[in-house]
Amino acid sequence: MAGDALKGHLDPLVLAVVAGGPMHGYAVIEELKRRSGGAFDLPEGTVYPALHRLERAGLLASAWTEAAGRRRRVYRLTARGRRRLAAGRREWRGFARAVEAVLS
Repeated sequence: MAGDALKGHLDPLVLAVVAGGPMHGYAVIEELKRRSGGAFDLPEGTVYPALHRLERAGLLASAWTEAAGRRRRVYRLTARGRRRLAAGRREWRGFARAVEAVLS
């Protein structure tokens, strides 16, 4: 899928993935790929800046953890992030209905 198609939609996609439970950045990348059937095979250079941006905005919180001798930053959705995700879902449904109406 073309990178331009994700413009403006990456943040709610990341929030939706992290809403399933705390996860580290690479797990977010893999879950986006899995849920999209491989359509969203995004590079680290796309996802990690989004995670950092969402954390700065207070939509995600993170903490360092250690697993199998490796340190990882694990992200979780904040209450503010849950509200933003709900709003993003409403916006997407309206947008998808409008696009479908035009294309049909």
